[in-house]
Amino acid sequence: MRIEKRKKGDVLILDLKGKILIGDGIDELRDSINSANKENESKILLNFRDVPYLDSTGLGEVVRSYTSITKEGGTVKIVNLTNKVRDLLSVTKLLTVFETFEDEDKAIASF
Repeated sequence: MRIEKRKKGDVLILDLKGKILIGDGIDELRDSINSANKENESKILLNFRDVPYLDSTGLGEVVRSYTSITKEGGTVKIVNLTNKVRDLLSVTKLLTVFETFEDEDKAIASF
């Protein structure tokens, strides 16, 4: 997995690309979130457009990322969920935890 970082205004957007699985993508996501935390980024948008699959370990890392940012007073939102990832978040009831959007501009405006 790869993560590309970009900014729109004061929102840090992490474009996630590839599967987030045990042993593949977990460390990259953790490092990106830890780096954002150290740089005092308080508004983070996770873009899942290019994430075809997320396993339970990957899901756990997304939740850990959300928790670590919100604990520091920040906000994490999600945009562009693929159907498989949306289904996983729905089954685990995490769609009620994460604020999700279909449109990046609307997600950014919601901060």
